[in-house]
Parts: sequence; C-alpha cells; structure tokens
Amino acid sequence: MNLKHIAPVVVIVAALLGAAAIVATTERLQPTQPAPVAPTVRVLTADPKAVRMVVHAQGTVTPRTETAMVPEVSGTVVWISPNLVPGGYFEAGEPLLRIDDRDYLATVARARASVSRAEAEHEYSDFELRRLEELDTRQLISRSDFEAGMRAARVAEADLQDAMVALEQAERDLERTEILAPYKGLVRNEQTDVGQFVSRGATIANLYAVDYVEVRLPIADQQLAYLDLPLTQRGELDDATAPTVTLSANFAGQDYRWTGKLVRTEAEIDPRSRMIQVVARISAEGVSLDNPNALPPPVGLFVHAEIEGRLAEDIVVVPRAAIRNTNEVLVVDEENRLRFRTVELLRVYGDNAFISSGLSKGELVCISPLQIVIDGMRVEPLLQLDEMPGR
Repeated sequence: MNLKHIAPVVVIVAALLGAAAIVATTERLQPTQPAPVAPTVRVLTADPKAVRMVVHAQGTVTPRTETAMVPEVSGTVVWISPNLVPGGYFEAGEPLLRIDDRDYLATVARARASVSRAEAEHEYSDFELRRLEELDTRQLISRSDFEAGMRAARVAEADLQDAMVALEQAERDLERTEILAPYKGLVRNEQTDVGQFVSRGATIANLYAVDYVEVRLPIADQQLAYLDLPLTQRGELDDATAPTVTLSANFAGQDYRWTGKLVRTEAEIDPRSRMIQVVARISAEGVSLDNPNALPPPVGLFVHAEIEGRLAEDIVVVPRAAIRNTNEVLVVDEENRLRFRTVELLRVYGDNAFISSGLSKGELVCISPLQIVIDGMRVEPLLQLDEMPGR
C-alpha cells in the first residue's frame, strides 16, 4: 500500500485512541449546591425611655395689645411728637400730640369763676339758715319763712356741687388736649399732622404694645392629646404648667429662634377644619438689643412653632419606614433570624414611629427596607450607629 494513503489513517486512529484515553482517565465532578448568603440588614437596639411629645404648627405674629388713638376733645393740632410716625417707638406716658388748648383754658377759668360764685352763695345761704334757725327757736318768724331758708340753702349747695363738677370736667378736657402714650410700644400708622382740625372720636393713629407678642397656632384636635390641654379652659393657663413653645423663622437670610409659653386656647373649634386655635406668647421683658434672638419677633412675621407636649414613658422610637402592615416590625432573634412582631403604636409623626408596647429592652429591630421577607429567614445584622433618631 502506498505510504501516502496510510499516513492519514494512522493519524486518525492515533487521535481517536488519545481521545478515548483522555475520556477514560478524566475524573468526574460531583454536583454541589452553594451555601446561601444571608443578607445584611441594618438594625437598632430597642431602648424604651421617656420621650417628650412635640406638636408642630405655623402662624403669624400679632401684637397682644393694639389701640386706636382717638382724641377725646376737638381742636386744631399744634404739635406732634417726632415718634408719632409709622414704626416710631415711644415709652409709656410720653406725649404724642397736643391740641390747641386756649378754648379749654377759658372754659376752666369760667368754671372756676362759677365755683367761686357758688361758694359765695352757699356761704350766704348757710349764714342765713343759721339766723333763721335762731329766729325760729324764738318763734319770731313763720314756719314757711324757715322752710324757704332751708330750701335756699339746699339749692345753693347743689349749685356749688354742679359748679365743682363742671370745673372737674373742664380740667379733664384741658388735660385731654395732650395725648399721652398708654404704654410702651410702636406706631403702626398715623393720619394727622400739625394744623389739622381733629374731631372727638376720630381715629388719628394706631399703636400697639411691645411688652408681649402673640401667635395664633392652629392645632388639629387629634394632636391635642399630646399637649394635655383641658377641653374647656377658662382664661389663661397656669404659667407653671403651660407648655413651652419654640418659634423659629428665617428672615433676611438669618435664622432666629424665640422661646415662649402657650397661654390659652380659643373658645371654639373650627367646624370646617376641626382645628382649634392655641395662643403662644413671647415676652419682651429683660431683652437686650445686643442679642437679636432676645428681642421678640416682629409683628407680621410668619413663624414655625414647636410645642412641647406631655412626657410619655417607656417609648421606643424607630424610623417610620420600619413599620410594616400598619402595626408590625421585624425583630432579629438570637439566631439572627427575622421574626414579625406585633406592636402598639402610640403615635406616628413625621419620620418617626413611637412604640408604646411590644418590644423589650435590647431587642434588635430591623430598619432596612426589605422587599421580600419570610418569617424565620437568616440575616446578618449590622448595628445602626445613630440608633435613636431625632424627634
């Protein structure tokens, strides 16, 4: 046979024998199942403790006392205080405006003259009555003459009282020609100037006091449970038990904070919104111009309020996202397995949930947002460093 035809056959046979040898000597691999990897979850340690409830609200600062300045006498304005301008500041008892008093000085002079004349008539009638009494004792005059003298004395006394009252009224009108500030405050607006005739009873300016400012805060009736306020409060709350209110605002690019007290609740609940208005008061006593936060907030400023409520005992605070199925949480047991736990929620507010019962101290609560959870599944817990979230 020709070598040219034998060589390919030899190569093919050798390849087949080599492949068979490789297959025969190859070690068979046994199928294996990889061990499951437990997912890592973030947990926090349950630590029941006392937690102060907080209620948030918003409102606008208003003056506690606001007055329309109204003259009690009519006349021409002859002087106005430089502080009687919108935004002007004044002290209690400071003169703000004067009205021409010449007519009132003349009225006082006439009233004093009338008093002098009435005093003279009264002295004469008293002297005459004593003389008639002596004559009547001696039976030298008739009874009618004596009674006429008594009548004249009583009329003279009444005329004296009338003259004295007229003098007092004239003096009061004279005093009213100068209008004094009723308290320490600011001018909201004014509508008069020197030379203008003002009438009695017409408003010429609006003032408000700066000793206190108030903020009306709408609160939902469900939130009142956390403030411990009486349902039918009459008058102001006791200062010792009144909740503390912290107001905050950003004005002109700067953050400000003020502390005040909740002083009262308004008389009725809004039937449409089911809100009740509570009133917070911020005092200006002892403030310093060197510290802007020591001054009360300006009238008209929109502020955010944080009201301290009642103190709840044995509360565990967890993130709101940790609550599942309305009232359940996931607890990691000693074997690092997830277990569903039914809890009692006191309150869900903002980003936090307040749990009043169902968790024991030291238990690990899962706070990771797991999509699929099987009761008893193994996990790898990772302790959250900032365990207790802010209120």
